[in-house]
Amino acid sequence: MLKKVLAGLGAGALLFGLSACGGDGDSGEGGDDALVVGFAQVGAESAWRTANSDSVKAAAEAAGVELQFVDGQQEQEKQIEAIRNFITQKVDVIVLAPVVETGWTEVLTEAEQAGIPVVLADRGIEDADEALYTTRLGSDFVAEGHSAGAWAAETFGADTDFRILELQGTTGSAPANDRKAGFFDELDTQGVGYTIVDSQSGNFTAEEGKAVMETFISTYGLDDIDLLYAHNDEMGLGAIQAIEEAGKVPGTDIQVIIVDGSAAGFQAGVDGKVNYIVECNPAFGDQLMDVVAQVANGDEVEKFIAVEEGVFDSTQFEAELPNRQF
Repeated sequence: MLKKVLAGLGAGALLFGLSACGGDGDSGEGGDDALVVGFAQVGAESAWRTANSDSVKAAAEAAGVELQFVDGQQEQEKQIEAIRNFITQKVDVIVLAPVVETGWTEVLTEAEQAGIPVVLADRGIEDADEALYTTRLGSDFVAEGHSAGAWAAETFGADTDFRILELQGTTGSAPANDRKAGFFDELDTQGVGYTIVDSQSGNFTAEEGKAVMETFISTYGLDDIDLLYAHNDEMGLGAIQAIEEAGKVPGTDIQVIIVDGSAAGFQAGVDGKVNYIVECNPAFGDQLMDVVAQVANGDEVEKFIAVEEGVFDSTQFEAELPNRQF
């Protein structure tokens, strides 16, 4: 089944790329004996996702991999259909960035029965299906939440009871579940007093983030709100627009934490509208191609492989902005 093991890609050649993304139904330039990889991407809902797809596609082309790329448009049904098509095509490896954590047992069992290994990219799935994939390459979303919580705990202190609005990512997705869990676990561990005023999904988009924030404002006002915790830049930037339209100053009247680290997010930080950024690195295409080659070759790999990420406060935004690649 394996058509070709990638030459020159080994454990010593792991590279952390700096950009990423792609479109629906694209394929690489590999020849008849190229390694064939099917990639079911979440969609193109954010600058992060676009950067991630671009990174994977560029890395596949550079490595001579034939990439069958499908944009799931944030719909699990489309991703399941794509995986079944990959099985029919008898690709060498399936890469899945799952839109949600649950509902994958049946289709991944089909892949297993067809002898096609599955690599999860970025997001994870429920523990019950752990045996149905070989490895996951991506961010530690719980750790990202802990980083955001640690900054909030230090900023507001143990003696306060600060009030939080939370913009969650897509309901049921790994980053939404884990960023929430890590954040509040950190606050609880540090013994910080807080109140969750409201927590709703903005589906990782600027438009929905703005709409949810407008609802928050009309329901609660902003005078007694201390912190907005947004699970990604897009939602946070949409919420910032709603805050400004309500006559308040984001970053001053209400502290803002965002997760991703896009150029637009860092620019908002430079402008004083964001107080803390937790990086989620989308540019792991080169590293993914290395992992895919190892999996296709039958090499043993870790069950989870983390990408490198950082955290940034207001003293670092301006210097880091030129380094942003998406």
